[in-house]
Amino acid sequence: MSSAASRIVIKSAREIELMRAAGRLVHAILCEIREHVRPGTTTAELDEIASRRIREAGAVALFKGVVNPQARFPFPASICSSVNEEVVHGIPGDRPLADGDIVSIDCGVRLENYCGDAAITIAVGRPSPTAERLIAVTQEALALAIREIRPYARWSMIARQMQQYVERHGFNVVREFVGHGIGRQMHEEPKVPNYVEGDDRHGDFELLPGMTLAIEPMVTAGRPEVEYRDADRWTVVTKDGSLAAHFEHTVAVTERAAVVLSNGS
Repeated sequence: MSSAASRIVIKSAREIELMRAAGRLVHAILCEIREHVRPGTTTAELDEIASRRIREAGAVALFKGVVNPQARFPFPASICSSVNEEVVHGIPGDRPLADGDIVSIDCGVRLENYCGDAAITIAVGRPSPTAERLIAVTQEALALAIREIRPYARWSMIARQMQQYVERHGFNVVREFVGHGIGRQMHEEPKVPNYVEGDDRHGDFELLPGMTLAIEPMVTAGRPEVEYRDADRWTVVTKDGSLAAHFEHTVAVTERAAVVLSNGS
């Protein structure tokens, strides 16, 4: 067993239900944000929706105040809002959304000491055919992974299927950012990649009942390479300026399959 695998925390049925409550709040927030995404709305307005809902629920925004060594300041918002070529960790601001944009909203909360985390990509107004296909393919890559989860399977088998599905549709999977274990902390072991490099299964792990994972494919319409935007060193963008989409669910592995904890159920 790898040292990372030995640090994976298996959750009890009670803990999984507490995570489901956190996931339910995240789902409600994302649903409300979706209703407000339209041309002219700013991402700061979307962040205020999330901040209010989190406050009212007595929860804590997972992202706000997070410090990363490469960033120029702690993350200042409750959600990440990443527009067009922005992949992840976009900072909400006064930029109004425009017709044809796509915006990825990532939201995480801690409720009763347990975390929920999910993301969606939303088309603003009338998106291009490429943007529509990109969103659909990224969402289906996540759905495929959830359908394929079985106890005692290897994650690399699922990651390979996700990658093949995305590439078959002419898109690419981001390598630098991956999913993660989740529970009492936002980021726990294991790392959960959405790809496999050749035959290299370094960091692969066995899916065990009681594991809780945040699975989050990030897909680009162009090349897969990304970089940090220098202005804040938070926002991750595609190097070639191509569109990117991002979907995420918090999922528990059971004795039979996977249960989604962040879909409102």
